Amino acid sequence: MIGGNTPDPDKPMRSGFTTGACATAVAKGATQLLLTGVTPAQAVVSLPAGFDHSFELIEQELTDGVATCATIKDAGDDPDATHRAKIIAHVSWRDEPGMELDGGIGVGRVTKPGLPVPVGEAAINPVPRRMITEAVTQVLAEHGTARGVRVVISVPDGEEIAKKTLNSRLGILGGISILGTRGVVVPFSTSAYRASVVQAISVAQASSCEHIVLTTGGSSEKYAMKMMPELPEEAFIQMGDFVGFAIKHGKRLGMKRISLVGMPGKFAKVAQGVMMVHSKSAPVDFGFLASVARETGAGDELAQAIEEANTATQVADMMTEAGYLPYFEKLCTYACQHCLEHAGGGVTVEVVLVTMKGMELGRAEISELEDNNWSKES
Repeated sequence: MIGGNTPDPDKPMRSGFTTGACATAVAKGATQLLLTGVTPAQAVVSLPAGFDHSFELIEQELTDGVATCATIKDAGDDPDATHRAKIIAHVSWRDEPGMELDGGIGVGRVTKPGLPVPVGEAAINPVPRRMITEAVTQVLAEHGTARGVRVVISVPDGEEIAKKTLNSRLGILGGISILGTRGVVVPFSTSAYRASVVQAISVAQASSCEHIVLTTGGSSEKYAMKMMPELPEEAFIQMGDFVGFAIKHGKRLGMKRISLVGMPGKFAKVAQGVMMVHSKSAPVDFGFLASVARETGAGDELAQAIEEANTATQVADMMTEAGYLPYFEKLCTYACQHCLEHAGGGVTVEVVLVTMKGMELGRAEISELEDNNWSKES
């Protein structure tokens, strides 16, 4: 998610805690307050990560049979949109035994299939649901009560925070999701981003999409939507740098066609066969780009200039100015081939290269694996 902190590069990265862990803490604290009338200053939560953590509670109140506790989420040094969000639990008695859990103000509600929470329910994911249920049930058991309680989790600024996320695309409306599988937020967590990519593809699958469009970010996605207006919103997925990961899961979840729309900076790496295109994962091979340029008619002087270039975008500008537009189609062809090989075949792959301003540079499509001896010279 976008937003949150800007860490000091000279300091160690600091971990934080998930919305699910915070919701568990406030639910436990509010249940204790309801049962005892004593205001708790902290709530200790056993996290799936394997350790206990004490959360500071604020705004504790018991009024008209409703106990309320809040805490402020600390996401550590992760650029999380929910950093410093206030998470609140309201706990009250109910006529039936056991615990009822729901979302209040600022917690989204699921409106599309394909998510781990059924349509119509509050967007509180399975692990946080289990954590909250176990913590509240433990408090009830410790005090020997057979009465049931109703727990409502709220995030006052949740609807505004959700605008910085992809929740609406996933069909989560009205606020944020209560998330977390380990209770801990690892700064710049690749596992969290990968999970969001799989979730987005699952929503596309549940919406009967057989064609998804993978982009590296918001700008390329905007251009892709203009190129393919016939596709539903669910079909467009920001894969970030995880090209190979997204393609494999797209195939696994039954996609028949996968389009990739992006810019030369990252897709030049895909054409080389690099399936993780983060700036630190692998350098651009300018020798490779020069050889592709030669294949499409560039002379030695231009090829030499490409080998000495600083960025793939600079190379793209050089080839555009020189009029060697088949160069871009060739890059797309190589990118398609590597993507299809990575997926193991069984899906049609399309690659579209665009400029920073959204102008199409080239495109290619491959639906079958070629001979294993395929190479850029063939």
